[in-house]
Amino acid sequence: MEYTLDDKYKLIKEEVLKSKSKNPIEIVKSIMHKDFINIHGPEHHFLDGASFLVAYKNAGGKVDVNQAIDMLSERTLKMPGAMCGFWGICGSTTAVGAVLSIIHETGPLTSNDYYKDNMEFTSSVIKRMSEIGGPRCCKRNAFLSLSYAVEFVEKKYGIKMILDDISCEFSSWNKQCIGKKCPFYRN
Repeated sequence: MEYTLDDKYKLIKEEVLKSKSKNPIEIVKSIMHKDFINIHGPEHHFLDGASFLVAYKNAGGKVDVNQAIDMLSERTLKMPGAMCGFWGICGSTTAVGAVLSIIHETGPLTSNDYYKDNMEFTSSVIKRMSEIGGPRCCKRNAFLSLSYAVEFVEKKYGIKMILDDISCEFSSWNKQCIGKKCPFYRN
């Protein structure tokens, strides 16, 4: 079946809102296996951010998840695919950064620590991605963004989410998989 990006966003929203998990990797992986998620594509931007948002809420984070997920949808729909290669910024990391800005109600004129925190988070993940290199992998970048986010919100805000050992089960589907250079590769 062919899905539009709007179709994918609706299905992602339905799936993430069902989850009771405090582990965003568990949430994202369960949905990555659905037929409406490609190995790479802009749907990952919303999927990754929404998985983090729901796990954050499930771990006791204070947020109106329904309102926040709609705001995230609006923001991530504006992000084109292939941002990593064409813009030098990962859509997954940007989406998780958007979730942090939604949670803390930051904007371009905000002068509190949350504004700085959002930049600290995204820059730390992008730095790690730059060390690994390309080509792009939406699965690897999702795992990086989400694992950094789990550690970040615990350190900064005391929200204890769950993060297990991450093992990629998508390598055989990815023609550009970098194999052992990927921290999540398991053969």
